[in-house]
Amino acid sequence: MLLSIIQGIFNKKSDTALKELVWKAKTGDEKVLNDLLIAFTPFMKKTASFVCDRFIDESDEEFSIAMVGFHEAVLKYDPEEKTSLTTFAHLIMKRRLIDHIRKEALRKENILLIIDDGDAKTREYAFDESSISSYSEERCAEERREEMVEYSRLLEEYGLSFSELAKVSPKHVDSRKTAFQIAQIIAETPEFFELLSENKRLPIKQLEHIVEVSRKTIERHRKYIIAVALLLNHDFTYIKEYVKGELL
Repeated sequence: MLLSIIQGIFNKKSDTALKELVWKAKTGDEKVLNDLLIAFTPFMKKTASFVCDRFIDESDEEFSIAMVGFHEAVLKYDPEEKTSLTTFAHLIMKRRLIDHIRKEALRKENILLIIDDGDAKTREYAFDESSISSYSEERCAEERREEMVEYSRLLEEYGLSFSELAKVSPKHVDSRKTAFQIAQIIAETPEFFELLSENKRLPIKQLEHIVEVSRKTIERHRKYIIAVALLLNHDFTYIKEYVKGELL
């Protein structure tokens, strides 16, 4: 019965049931957690195969790493968030797998790549440190691109876009710092962030009581504040690097 409910999430008809199961798993129900791992096994294999660029089955080490990542995702996932469990889990599994690939590459002094030269002969090429570095940089660039896509989709839910944010971002350092601090308060206050998520607008009335700026100032930087609050409260590791100097 439980597995049939889990399997039903893939047709978008049992979203509430899935959230209930995640809550049970997060609060220590081992049976539910095991059922989730079983039900999402095809998803784990698909994600691992995509990241590794080859077929992965349950006997591969990469599958075990993906499963650990999915387990971590279930325990960290907030069912109240708009992001789906699969989107959240995909990001975590991908990062765990990429970390594994990097460690394996660095562990081996030379990695041999066999290439067919078209004349029924083979050549062996050894990756040197610069090759490994280049590979890591390409992976990081790919992750950044995917984070930007996910962030863009999230902003769209609030009627925002990158081009619009470029126009409304505070020009003065003090104004930007103030707006960023307000966004940080929202991101770190569950009550405020919940109101933002539910209503798709700032909880200005509540903010007025705790920030030393006028309602007019908050409204003037509304879009920037929302964008930063969303960024801070989601798993966008690379994008956050650009703003970590602003954090209190």
